[in-house]
Amino acid sequence: MNKKDKTKISFGKIGFGLSLNKGGTEAVDPEPTKCEETVNITEGGFGTFGKIIDSSDVPSSSSQTSSENVDGGTSSNEQGRKSKVAKDFDVEELVEKTIAQAKERHGDKYSSSDESEKSSEVKAKEQMEKLKIQNQDGEEAESEDEVIGPPLPPEMKNKSEEKEGSDDDEFIGPPMPSRSGEDDEESEEGIEEEDDEDDEEPEERPEEKVPQSHEVTLRHGTKAVSAMALDPSGARLITGGLEYEVKFWDFAGMNASLQSFRCVKPCESHPIKNVQYSTTGDMVLIISGNAQAKVLDRDGYEKLECVKGYQFISDMANTKGHISGLNDGCWHPKKKEEFLTCSDDGSLRLWLVDKPKEHHRIIKTRSKVGLRTAPTCCTFSRDGNIVACGCSDGSLQMWDHRKNFVNTLHLIRDAHMQGSETSRITFSYDDRGLATRGGDDTLKLWDIRQLKSPVHVAGELFNRFPMTDCGFSPDDRMVFTSISLKKGETDGKLLFFDRNTFEKLKEIRVSDSSVIRCLWHPKLNQVMVGCGNGDAKILYDPIKSHRGALLCMAKTQKKRKQVEVFTSQQVIAPHSLRMFRQERPRSTRKQLEKARLDPVKSKRPELPIGGQGILLPLFHLHFINPFPSLTTREE
Repeated sequence: MNKKDKTKISFGKIGFGLSLNKGGTEAVDPEPTKCEETVNITEGGFGTFGKIIDSSDVPSSSSQTSSENVDGGTSSNEQGRKSKVAKDFDVEELVEKTIAQAKERHGDKYSSSDESEKSSEVKAKEQMEKLKIQNQDGEEAESEDEVIGPPLPPEMKNKSEEKEGSDDDEFIGPPMPSRSGEDDEESEEGIEEEDDEDDEEPEERPEEKVPQSHEVTLRHGTKAVSAMALDPSGARLITGGLEYEVKFWDFAGMNASLQSFRCVKPCESHPIKNVQYSTTGDMVLIISGNAQAKVLDRDGYEKLECVKGYQFISDMANTKGHISGLNDGCWHPKKKEEFLTCSDDGSLRLWLVDKPKEHHRIIKTRSKVGLRTAPTCCTFSRDGNIVACGCSDGSLQMWDHRKNFVNTLHLIRDAHMQGSETSRITFSYDDRGLATRGGDDTLKLWDIRQLKSPVHVAGELFNRFPMTDCGFSPDDRMVFTSISLKKGETDGKLLFFDRNTFEKLKEIRVSDSSVIRCLWHPKLNQVMVGCGNGDAKILYDPIKSHRGALLCMAKTQKKRKQVEVFTSQQVIAPHSLRMFRQERPRSTRKQLEKARLDPVKSKRPELPIGGQGILLPLFHLHFINPFPSLTTREE
């Protein structure tokens, strides 16, 4: 292409310039005139893009065209297309003219900066060259990339580039899939770096996780709270005491007055030793001093009662139920219809809710010499595969729930002092640790994989009650227990120990009486405590805790409606008739005096038949003195 062609773009009418003769042959006009050109423009079509055909290439003579028409119709068609000369427009001249006109109109703006004019001209030329190349190649540029209008100044251009860069950095939507293994490795490294940054932050110490900033007191009664349980969701609380009562508390239904919605005596005059919700939370197991365990529904109504065994049979396997008072009981963590009880008759019994008239399976506990020993506490492991109990001879005995209960799975004879009552046995959440609270004032931590000796021992923890609790924190990093008061002490405490070192991390004063029951709910993150003075206390933190006591404390107590009673004024009319006279209120003393004189109202006994000086018949005298002839000396 010539230089002249690069700077010019031609626009014109694409027309054939053909006309049909009467015979049907095509004829081409020799040379189109100006008027013919105008007529052709109105016929429709687009301008020509691409090569510009010079006028020298077009034949000028009419004789040549006529001869070609005679030779053939095809050549005449081609010549008709070439006969139309495209109009030439010089782009540089047009740009110069527009710039000159702009300077004349707005001379102040464009006279200030000559360099900006030159740069704009150069940019305009570059844009036009790009348009020419695109037209020659026949490629259409995308609408987003084309620049329409005059070029932007350099300052605005830099700002637009910065915005585009920021838009590229912002990524919305799911992450793009990795193209190769290298990208995966890079992403993993980035995640590890983020984790390392998070780990660098100071971790919260275990003792700081104990919720204790706030406290709520629930008044159960006047005697010790010997049993306490929360349902799995943490919506309701049950407390039982030594005054034979069981109270139900609903956190969502209570207000700041903290009143229970039901109080029952399920076992008549037997103290409550333990209560527990089932895994689904729809049933409650009640363990009392009676030989028969009871199951209540969620609202406190009796659902079933276990049968009592025949006490004159020596073999416990032949009896249908316990024959002595119960000590402890619990639900199976996986099977909602199965529960376990232990009694002073030396047996543990598994029951099914559908068959309360007879035990499902029985376990006999034996001492070192093979005699019967009484289990004082029992529990299941977290997965339900192990049944464990602590006996009155100080031993810990465990069986496999999936096998026959003939031989023990684990046996520790000297776990606690002989003759002391092991009050609680609890498995950790990972089922590797075991904590026992003994009547010998000790708290011991065991490892299930090695039970020959305890891992840690904490002593001098006074224990007065046979149901003193112990347990693990929800993260398994701490072990907590409660202590009883000795003579002269006034502080009931809750102690927290580190599981790894058994160092005492925290000591919380809860009450001025002994602390018996304690449990830490993992979902609510609240600590429930049962005290010896009849109070049940809830320790919580508004930031760390959830629901539970926060629900009832947020509700204000409703004000009682005051009822106004108006009494009618008494009209005193002494001279009115009796039927219209209003009776005055008289004192009860005169009424009692009148009732005393009335023999019917006073229920006076009948007077004797005989009066003074009347002789009785001889028949009555015979019964009074059967030997009338005998004197006192002869008698």
